[in-house]
Amino acid sequence: MQKIIRIGTRDSQLALWQANKVRQELEVLGYQSVIVPIKSVGDIILDKPLHELGITGVFTKNLDISMLNGDIDIAVHSAKDVPTVLPKGIVQSAVLRRDDYSDVLLLKDTEEFFGQPNGIIATGSLRRKAMWLDRYPTHTVEGLRGNVNTRLQKLEDSETWNGAIFAAAGLYRLGLKPENAIPLTWMIPAPAQGAIMITCLEKDDYSFDACEQLNHKETHICTSIEREFLNLLEGGCTAPIGAVAYIDSKTEEINFKGVLLKRDGSKKITVTKTAKVGSHKYLAKDCADYVINRGGKEMMAEDEEVSQAPLQNIYSTKKLSELQKEILSETIGIKDSDFIKIRFNRIPAKVVKNEIENVVITSQNGVEALLNSFTKNEMNFKNIYCVGRRTKKLIENRIGKVAHVSKNATKLAEYLVSALKNKEVTYFCSNLRLDVLPTTLQKNNIALNEVEVYKTMLSPEKVNDKVSGVLFYSPSGIESYLEQNTTDKVAFCIGETTAIAARKHFNKVEVAHLPSVESLLELVNLYYSK
Repeated sequence: MQKIIRIGTRDSQLALWQANKVRQELEVLGYQSVIVPIKSVGDIILDKPLHELGITGVFTKNLDISMLNGDIDIAVHSAKDVPTVLPKGIVQSAVLRRDDYSDVLLLKDTEEFFGQPNGIIATGSLRRKAMWLDRYPTHTVEGLRGNVNTRLQKLEDSETWNGAIFAAAGLYRLGLKPENAIPLTWMIPAPAQGAIMITCLEKDDYSFDACEQLNHKETHICTSIEREFLNLLEGGCTAPIGAVAYIDSKTEEINFKGVLLKRDGSKKITVTKTAKVGSHKYLAKDCADYVINRGGKEMMAEDEEVSQAPLQNIYSTKKLSELQKEILSETIGIKDSDFIKIRFNRIPAKVVKNEIENVVITSQNGVEALLNSFTKNEMNFKNIYCVGRRTKKLIENRIGKVAHVSKNATKLAEYLVSALKNKEVTYFCSNLRLDVLPTTLQKNNIALNEVEVYKTMLSPEKVNDKVSGVLFYSPSGIESYLEQNTTDKVAFCIGETTAIAARKHFNKVEVAHLPSVESLLELVNLYYSK
């Protein structure tokens, strides 16, 4: 049976357009695929400039993690959003033919403000801001974040902006480019702007071979040079850097132009150079060296804070992987240990001897505990109800189909009360568990058979007084922490259930946007960047 390629993408309209373009082109080649939308931190946090989020790959990291976790096979990105160094194990498999790479200005009213000293332009890009201020130093540039539709609406609603800057390709792809859009031909675009990149796992030969057939050679050459120039200047979202390369079909020469600016547009270094196709190996390096030798590094250093932000020390009450730790800003130091230890119980065979009609599992530990005692074929469960999408995924991979999943125990209890015809439930649980589900079921005359399949044991450690924030993943983790530690710190909580428990003891409680470790770490970055 042919493999179905799972295409990961951000869930904005533009990102979905790009992912569907890849899906359609794969279909022409005879490959089956499906779209898997994934929200990025760059789409969630819209009230801060990108360079202040303290995260490399703000629009791509969640897709990288999903790929490494095996949730998707390939990821489709706007190439300009992709860090110049990909995570270990992930490779670029293709870049599609590039569309218009220019920036355009959408006007709110007329062009008269160009010659006036008090014009106001909106953009969320450091590069666009710096280049605009270089050309119009008396103007003001205000921040503008969000997907294309959101930014267009903000421009429409603004009573002070004269206009806003957009990438031409994004507007064109969505059919939103107005006729009166002004091409900013003097503005050097972001490296790889206008191109769509596909990445996949290095070891996934099937997906790589499929996507490689979509690779456009000329676009690949040009965007590779632009991204190498960016990488050699050590720039990303924190430095205003532009780069564009194109191939002259008549002369077979690559024409390159790059620029580095101060964030306020008061200084810039521009470089232009050509090289024959096939003899362009050092083109990016030569241009980056030109900028560096003319004070590029010093210019970027001038834009950095005079004194680095003090190192913030945080503690995770759960062991983290090295990949997860890399999400944190360099200004944040972290230590971690498991404040909760799990021990699986030996479960008698008679528990699963006969078919069980209604089974409830509220954690991944419950799933692992069952699998520690029984094989998949030994567990004869008719209807399985669970809490959390990750628990659902584990159950369906290892045990069987899930009848219903809820985001928390309260929601699951409410569902069971309304949906169950057979008023009896078997709950595979821990010795420590929330009372809400058993209490709700029993109040509604649903017979509850609780089977303790694992023990949750508290394993606290003394946290250093210099730690300013603690990461919590469950109410049990908070209980464990409190045995040896004080509450004069920020409690970063993975979800609202954990936050409710934290608010009983901590004055400062922050809750992740999404119930995942990655979202919790991104929350920490945001908190300490304020």
